[in-house]
Amino acid sequence: MIKKSEISIAVIGLGYVGLPLAIEFAKKHPVVGYDLNDERIRELKSGYDITGEVDSKDLDNSRKLLLSSKSSSIKNANIYIITVPTPVDKNNIPNLRPLESASELAGSFLGQGNIVIYESTVFPGATEEVCVPILEKVSKLVYNKEFFCGYSPERINPGDKKHTLVNIKKITSGSNTNVSKFVKILYLEIIKAGVFSASSIAVAEAAKVIENTQRDVNIALINELAIIFNRLGIDTNEVLEAASTKWNFLPFKPGLVGGHCIGVDPYYLTHKAVEIGYKPEIIIAGRRINDSMGKYIAEQTILNLIKKNINPTKANLAILGLTFKENCPDLRNTKVIDIIDNLKKYNCKIIVSDEIADKKESKKELSIDLVNLNEIKKMDAIIVAVKHKMYTNLKLKDFEELLKPNGCVIDVKSIYEVDYFIKTSFLHWRL
Repeated sequence: MIKKSEISIAVIGLGYVGLPLAIEFAKKHPVVGYDLNDERIRELKSGYDITGEVDSKDLDNSRKLLLSSKSSSIKNANIYIITVPTPVDKNNIPNLRPLESASELAGSFLGQGNIVIYESTVFPGATEEVCVPILEKVSKLVYNKEFFCGYSPERINPGDKKHTLVNIKKITSGSNTNVSKFVKILYLEIIKAGVFSASSIAVAEAAKVIENTQRDVNIALINELAIIFNRLGIDTNEVLEAASTKWNFLPFKPGLVGGHCIGVDPYYLTHKAVEIGYKPEIIIAGRRINDSMGKYIAEQTILNLIKKNINPTKANLAILGLTFKENCPDLRNTKVIDIIDNLKKYNCKIIVSDEIADKKESKKELSIDLVNLNEIKKMDAIIVAVKHKMYTNLKLKDFEELLKPNGCVIDVKSIYEVDYFIKTSFLHWRL
């Protein structure tokens, strides 16, 4: 096994997961942070992290961290940690190409006794069924004899400054007992919250994929209840507040379910389930409900415009918030885009503002030109889609500038109390 004094780490993929990991390990060992995106490396070297997860001072202080977009920079590592994205395609089929490419890269430099640790979310069995054969083929080394693997699923919560990498308990695993112990000890060097050692790589993979599947299904239930309560004329949040007085009630909220985890991970599990001959019912139903919420919110917006005698086809609408979650610049798999796409079917005129999202990324990835909040005046409806701090701080006088006197406030995240707009002429609808 690799001696502690000889550890040299390469982190492949410097996104929300890889960058904080590289910085923490660089406090203990020499680390090369590799990303194939040249612009990403240039920004990091200048002290700027577009994800907002890492401060410039953390980058400046990482003396043992080498940042590079050259593949040759990782050739001298003996531990390779792969943290690349694992998305789904337009048909919700797992896209393993980033993972396969990263495995090919690691395999091309793999040496005797080296360890490859995967952090990317996958279905149970993916590491040893998909990645290991690639490592063996490219390196021409034998698994569990000449090189080894581990799996330690990421648990990064983008935008959360409390539950950071070191403060979240980590699951670790290894391809044999000795490797499992080594990986556990390695992560204990940086994880203050401690480590749980799973009995196998497959168990660790399964544990990760059900974390977000469980949340997805629970949110789907609350979304379905919100639809029912809306038809009954009952405020969903008041119902949830009342129900939560019971000690074992689970405090989930309705809303859009996007991002790189909750809206994606369940498809990895269902893909594997179908592959082994089982058709999952609850998970798929939950996904279907959550994926339909953008359309539902758009339809409710149109209905509320009609209630105020506003012609939807001539309506001017502003959407506040585009990222997939509050106080976070991450635009990946944002479901706000579903609201926009469905409203466009009614020929509404739509503008979008998000003071946290990167304007260049919004234009490049979503073809949306973001406007500043102070540019929005006298709209027919405001859809508050994301609970950014600046939107929770909006006062009634701000809405009097944003909206026409007879306008609608579509409160997706139920930011404002049910009686907040009661003394105004505005219509307030919340999910």
